[in-house]
Amino acid sequence: MDYQAKIARNVASIPRSGIRDFFELVQGRDDVISLGVGEPDFVTPWHIREAAIYSLEKGQTTYTSNLGLLSLRKSIARYVESFFGVPYEASKEVLVTVGVSEAIDIALRALINPGDEVIYHEPCYVSYSPSIVMAHGVAVPVVTTKEDGFSLKPERLAAVITPRSRILMLNFPTNPTGACASREDLEGIAKLAIEHDLIVLTDEIYSELRYDGEKHVSIASLPGMKERTILLHGFSKAFAMTGFRLGYACAPQPIIEAMMKIHQYAMLCAPIMSQNAAIEALENGTAAMLEMRKSYHQRRDFLVKRLNEIGLECHTPGGAFYVFPDIRSTGLSSKDFAFRLLEEENVACVPGGAFGPSGEGFLRCCYATAFDDIRTATDRIEAFVGRLKSK
Repeated sequence: MDYQAKIARNVASIPRSGIRDFFELVQGRDDVISLGVGEPDFVTPWHIREAAIYSLEKGQTTYTSNLGLLSLRKSIARYVESFFGVPYEASKEVLVTVGVSEAIDIALRALINPGDEVIYHEPCYVSYSPSIVMAHGVAVPVVTTKEDGFSLKPERLAAVITPRSRILMLNFPTNPTGACASREDLEGIAKLAIEHDLIVLTDEIYSELRYDGEKHVSIASLPGMKERTILLHGFSKAFAMTGFRLGYACAPQPIIEAMMKIHQYAMLCAPIMSQNAAIEALENGTAAMLEMRKSYHQRRDFLVKRLNEIGLECHTPGGAFYVFPDIRSTGLSSKDFAFRLLEEENVACVPGGAFGPSGEGFLRCCYATAFDDIRTATDRIEAFVGRLKSK
């Protein structure tokens, strides 16, 4: 049987994740230091894990409302209003999802008609373009540059908007670059979204991880934007809860209703144990989150300094837990650099090209890794780059 002929064309055209392909090579190797997978190295704080355990002990193992536990949605609404400055009605404007990845998927499927254009800034998280394609949309990337700190500039956005543009996807702080958007740039982007009647899908999963005393600004909080914005957030990064697979969407009720239709047939609901743990995270998790952020901040400063000393020019990211050094001076492609670094020095980083063509020439290094490991990894990178320069 010709199985390839049986696969849907839009799925067959999608490449495998460059991150996952690369890390299959890491499995089974000894003494590898990973600066690759974007996952906190902290264990979920005990009081949050205990809430999940207590949920099991009480026999809370049932389905919940498709929208999620009302008690959790109320906690989310309080947190979002306090942190993002945007009020939402818990009963109608909040949907609990299986991670932010599901929220992105169902938001796109709820809003896109075949052929609609979805604009996103690149380098970007690996799932954005495939998610658009799987929803039968047309992916339209906007290149961001090192010179602009990899932030999306309104004039670059304006240049790609067409009558078929329907959705603008944002991700600040950004994976893989750690880029953040200034209020001025967000105001310019918001003006364009209103002028061209775009829905904004904003993935703000790293919003708590801002450094240097800077406060996160959500585009949803700007005048005229709440009514056209889907705010996505979750628990995996700030609260070290990746395995709980829990996220949420906040949006106007008609959009939440459309997303919920897909969610109820595809997922039904998020796990109740994770939902109970999330309530504890929102109500009592700030202190632990701030301690983790302090540690990330220290690691960021060290890693940026060392990479620049090594000769791999690296901007200082304002958020998330990634740096994106420029490796073009070595003469190697991103993939060759990453593969040789792994083979010769047992350090795993992700080739920048995995995040779109504009990521070529760069390398994503995640500093959600123990400080001693980061120190050792940079010594190994220095030795590797030194050998390249001596040839």
